[in-house]
Amino acid sequence: MTARRGGGPTMHDVGKLAQVSAMTVSRVLKNDPGVSEATRERVFAAVDRLGYRRNETARSLRLGGSGMIGLVVTNLANPFYSRLALGVQEVATEYGFRMVLSNSAEQADREPGLVDGLVDHQVEGLIVVPAGSRQQHLAAAMRHVPVVLAARPPAGLDTDCVLVEDFHGAREATACLLAEGHTRIAFLGNPPSLYTGAERLRGFWAAHDEAGVEPDNSLIRQGLVDAATAEAATLELLGRPDAPAALFCTNNRISQGAIRALHKSATTLPLAGFDDFELSDILGLPLTLVSYDADEIGREAARLLIDRLGHKDAEQPPSRRVTIPTRVVRHGVHAGGRALGTPRTDT
Repeated sequence: MTARRGGGPTMHDVGKLAQVSAMTVSRVLKNDPGVSEATRERVFAAVDRLGYRRNETARSLRLGGSGMIGLVVTNLANPFYSRLALGVQEVATEYGFRMVLSNSAEQADREPGLVDGLVDHQVEGLIVVPAGSRQQHLAAAMRHVPVVLAARPPAGLDTDCVLVEDFHGAREATACLLAEGHTRIAFLGNPPSLYTGAERLRGFWAAHDEAGVEPDNSLIRQGLVDAATAEAATLELLGRPDAPAALFCTNNRISQGAIRALHKSATTLPLAGFDDFELSDILGLPLTLVSYDADEIGREAARLLIDRLGHKDAEQPPSRRVTIPTRVVRHGVHAGGRALGTPRTDT
């Protein structure tokens, strides 16, 4: 076996000779203890035979390409997507890639152009948070580069994805409110067409069903897209003669809008919400928040993508689905007067 023309041997070349993936070669060169001794010996033998220089590791997985991977998120103003992007960048940098970031601004019709533009600029792979359920443009992109989805699942695509325990987290947080005796819980949700909105509503309903409580449909508000719309919806609910006794919010921006409405109304209600957020522990409100590692979503998505790039000239593994676990953290004083200076975790 000889190195390809135009440069020295690559990590991919070493992997081919050692009959392992490029990612496994990288793990060996980083002294990963999880690699077997037999595999380690094959890799080092291939390194010696090809004259591969270990200081090429930072660029080795590029396989002669641009060294860039694309990331498309839906709202960079949301800290969740900023953390996800940092996770992607961390792993990309580790393997010698540069990350190119695009923001669809929750506009599904804008996303195809962003994806096409990244492919035209010869990114080697894509990580996408889909803005909608129509994903034909992603199927087209997959004819050229591997695509991994984050936070939302594929619709009719056979590809990897990284999700959060949306249903489980919403059910557990809602169950906490119900266990405190709150039976009139308002639901403040993002558009139901989004996977996260649908799954979190399903978890909300499941918790009621398990508690033997019928949710009040008149207290359900969906289609909220930011803190301002959430604030307006919450003020409207609080102004009703049969106002809710507690609130459930499906993401951090909706929670923040609801909290602003509570402040304006000089009202304190228990609030459960998806996504923890900064300073939530010092607001003095009875908060029940679904927390998880948003950086890890990005890291896992990048690992899946880079693994696929390491299989460019080999049989691709079947599509994989990774789920990031959630936990419930509680702040403030809840029913019964119990002060929670440190978060309680319900797994």
